Amino acid sequence: MMALRAGLLGVGMMGRHHARVLREVEGVDLVAIADPGGDPHGVAGDLKILPDIDALIAAGLDIAVVAVPTRFHEEAALKLADARVHTLVEKPIAHSLDAGQRMVDAFSQAALVGAVGHIERFNPALQELRRRLEAGELGAVYQVVTRRQGPFPSRIADVGVAKDLASHDVDLTAWVLQSDYERVFAQTAFKSGREHEDMITITGRSKSGVIVNNIVNWLSPMKERVTVVTGEKGAFVADTATGDLTFFANGTIPLEWDSVSSFRGVSEGNVTRYAFPKREPLRVEHEAFRDAVLGERTDLVTMEQGLRTLAVVEAALESARDMETVKIG
Repeated sequence: MMALRAGLLGVGMMGRHHARVLREVEGVDLVAIADPGGDPHGVAGDLKILPDIDALIAAGLDIAVVAVPTRFHEEAALKLADARVHTLVEKPIAHSLDAGQRMVDAFSQAALVGAVGHIERFNPALQELRRRLEAGELGAVYQVVTRRQGPFPSRIADVGVAKDLASHDVDLTAWVLQSDYERVFAQTAFKSGREHEDMITITGRSKSGVIVNNIVNWLSPMKERVTVVTGEKGAFVADTATGDLTFFANGTIPLEWDSVSSFRGVSEGNVTRYAFPKREPLRVEHEAFRDAVLGERTDLVTMEQGLRTLAVVEAALESARDMETVKIG
């Protein structure tokens, strides 16, 4: 089988990594790169840097990756759909729900693979966590808490922390639970002098009844990427910065110290850190994209799922503005 001809729009902070991985994935040939800003990271190699999406499409593509600022996603994606090119768009799907819906409709009507780059779904710790949840190792799930905190990234220009970072946590939470958000209440803060929020906390409940909490900011001097899933048998802690997954089991040994026993509710049991293969999430995501284009079933984030994630984020921002709980349709 001939390799899929791939094009890449945007070689900035994220696009440069897409360029590298597209060259590494078996069954894919990177044949064209476009970026009106040139090649600041020197990733083009022997490829000419094309000026725009039209020139990229003219190269003759089977698949494309769009890694430009969010406000340009819709225009590029609609042109790629019209050219019948399967497309992976970096998250968030679009700058607005209406724009995202137009993208979903275009790829659906053209019977093309349209995907969104919520890369955390492919983190090895979360993949292992999802596998163990499906096997029933935690029993009933009660709560999912995520913490995604760190310094302000200079690469961000057109969105706040909710769309740039919280969208990761909303997608991974819904995917881990296999259940969408039902309602949210959120609060935001604006501390860095920008028009967009740089801190958000989201409290909500999934349609399956699980309590969720997402803590996200660009104001912390330390970098933290943690997902905690608590259930009837204990808690899983996934550190997506290191790819580690640890299980804290509920204790089975009766406690004889009354004051400790009454305070903790459940007792501490064994702590297990699992060993499992840790592949680069971006490479796994690109392989899933390739396989989806070839007709295989994968965990790729569809545009429909990306739009639902954006709807949750928009609901959270609405909640923060109005200081009211928002139900998600």
